[in-house]
Amino acid sequence: MTTYPSIAAVDLGSNSFHLVVAREVDGRLQLLHKEKQRVFLAAGLDDQFNLSEEAIERALHVLQQFAATLQDFDKHSVQVVATYTLRNCRNIRYFLAKAKKVFPFKINVISGQEEARLIYQGVANHIHSDDNRLVIDIGGGSTELIIGKHLDHKLLTSRNIGCVTLSNSHFKDLKVTAKRFAKAEIKAEQNIEAISASYRKAGWQTCIGTSGTIKTLCAIAQELFNQDTLTLAVLEQIRQRLIDADSLDALNLKALPEERYASIAGGLAILIGVFRQLNIDELSYCDNSLREGLLQEMAQNDEFDIRARTISAVGDHYAVDKQHAEHICNTLDQMYDMVREHWALSEVDLQMLRWAARLHEVGLAINSSGIHKHSAYIVLNAQLPGFTQEQQQLLGTLIRFHRKKIKRAELSALVEADLTHFARLLTLLRLAILVHQKRQIDQVAKFTIEALDNSLLLTFEPDWLAQHSLFVADLQQEQAYWKTLNMTLMFPAMN
Repeated sequence: MTTYPSIAAVDLGSNSFHLVVAREVDGRLQLLHKEKQRVFLAAGLDDQFNLSEEAIERALHVLQQFAATLQDFDKHSVQVVATYTLRNCRNIRYFLAKAKKVFPFKINVISGQEEARLIYQGVANHIHSDDNRLVIDIGGGSTELIIGKHLDHKLLTSRNIGCVTLSNSHFKDLKVTAKRFAKAEIKAEQNIEAISASYRKAGWQTCIGTSGTIKTLCAIAQELFNQDTLTLAVLEQIRQRLIDADSLDALNLKALPEERYASIAGGLAILIGVFRQLNIDELSYCDNSLREGLLQEMAQNDEFDIRARTISAVGDHYAVDKQHAEHICNTLDQMYDMVREHWALSEVDLQMLRWAARLHEVGLAINSSGIHKHSAYIVLNAQLPGFTQEQQQLLGTLIRFHRKKIKRAELSALVEADLTHFARLLTLLRLAILVHQKRQIDQVAKFTIEALDNSLLLTFEPDWLAQHSLFVADLQQEQAYWKTLNMTLMFPAMN
């Protein structure tokens, strides 16, 4: 009997939290269960971008409910992503620490670019087209715009303007006037203006909208005008309907649920701004978005990892020496096998080390002097599809300190949270790169490693160190560098 295990995607958005459960049957996803809870997280941000205790408590309450739904799920079968509000709030670590107590699954805070990519995948795997398409998603705190063809995106961006944030700044008291709308639309157009030229140049044949805001506006258009799609004229008529009502809570529209009163005006202003800046003729709605994109990638994960393609693409862009990187990866594989049990390392750790090895020389495109700094800057600031913010930070930090001094003060708070684990990964990467520094495979030392709690013992072939005094000096320098990490490097003294 064939079994089809369930997978789940959780989207911690700025306005609502969503949970979707599905299973893959013969290459097709079957949705089994959905949950949606209003959290209004973005409304809980103060002027310093700290999340209020009230907003945190609302979020924790919903996470507890989701945890009950997912109690029988393996951790590898659940992917959780957090978007605009949680990636921008200053007290994110405080929130994550509290969330961990009630929600057993890892929360991955993703970048706006990654959010946009997943949104596009959700649409692209649901609606097939041979032409370019523009996808628009208006969330509570950000708006994503993507141009793509088939399953591949060509342009993607995340703008820091959303229906909740714009509504809070222009329609806080639910009062709607023509003057307020004009100011809100100008604000939206200013935010979109920076990318409008490149998007219009790329062009598209169809425009698709996702998210609750656009879904609601499409429902209003259907109710008022018996029209399934949105045009600028229709949006302006909806705007006039809101203005005529004077107050949003005085509207009498079946298609506008009460929970949308506080955010619909801001969302409408954003969409009008987007229509004007990009000269959009018509927009249709798609119910698939970020969550479905996440499910698609989970279902494909055994066969394809977008992160592997990302690493390869970045390496190609910066003309990385692939053969040299592969030699380092082979050494990392061998070292990992020797230490993984004692150091409790996982396949994920090895994967991260191999990615760091493949990208540690991208900074050569800038200058060979200070390559570790240049490479880290590129990796930390590049678009890395498939990577969470935490993963990108870890990758960049490993690369930043793959050589030279290890500056404790420059280690990120992310790393500081588990410095011992980071130190173990970094020391393996540094050693693997060190033994290949001459870039000649026939001159690489043959050695074994024994792992202790906070140290490594290297054993070489007889007389090898005696014949390579310069390498010994390098090892001695490493010993000094490792002290910053409270790690010890041991190897036999030369006779």
